[in-house]
Amino acid sequence: MHSSERERLILEAVTATGFISYRAIEAQLDASPATIRRDLTRLEEAGLILRVHGGAKLPEDERADRPQGLSGTPFAQSITQNLPAKQAIGRAAAALCQPGEGIMIDGGTTTLQMCPHLAGLDCQVLTNSLHIVDALLPQPGTRVLLPSGTVFREQNIVLAPAGEDSMPRFHAPKLFMGAAAVGRQGVMQQDVILVAAERRFIDRAEEVILLVDSTKFTSSSGAIVCGLDEVSTIVTDAGIPSAVAEQVRSSGIRLLIA
Repeated sequence: MHSSERERLILEAVTATGFISYRAIEAQLDASPATIRRDLTRLEEAGLILRVHGGAKLPEDERADRPQGLSGTPFAQSITQNLPAKQAIGRAAAALCQPGEGIMIDGGTTTLQMCPHLAGLDCQVLTNSLHIVDALLPQPGTRVLLPSGTVFREQNIVLAPAGEDSMPRFHAPKLFMGAAAVGRQGVMQQDVILVAAERRFIDRAEEVILLVDSTKFTSSSGAIVCGLDEVSTIVTDAGIPSAVAEQVRSSGIRLLIA
């Protein structure tokens, strides 16, 4: 692929969402890291992008006119899908938490179902979800931390501008996160802005615990958050295909069926 074609594809991806990760660029272009670095350098020198930690983003003056929104199913619609399975998954995930432990919970309709079962554990929780904050506030012993950033209303989630690190100084034994899809390529989301935010969580966690209902193993999404080698535990429901369950276990990931 010629450099002009690669640069066009990079610009299209960055313009669509405001940010693209290096991992997503490599997957899309099938080019070497050195080639991608040269492409990004040319685009940055032309003032078309800014290179940041983990990828590239639009210059701030171009981002100012962009509407705020995330790709994917709106929260209000997603919350009702496969709700019994999500509730069981949330209960099983909460059982992995220790009293007084510091944990991180990424925003999502499945991770939200953990919240009722954290009551009485007196955990310290870092989350980017206003829904999760709202669910935890009635628990007097639960301390809640939020990053700074912009509220994306459809998901009620707080995300920092791409490339900026707005997280509190926080490290946790466990990160609980959801996904739009899970496959051989890894854990995926429908928006690269979410990828950048979730990478910040992953970098602060000793263990990544994935909460997904079984339908996520048959869906697809293009933005890769992390490889399966970065996931220690998957909590799902009994609908997971047996072949997929065997693949998960054979890869060394602990599989919990809620």
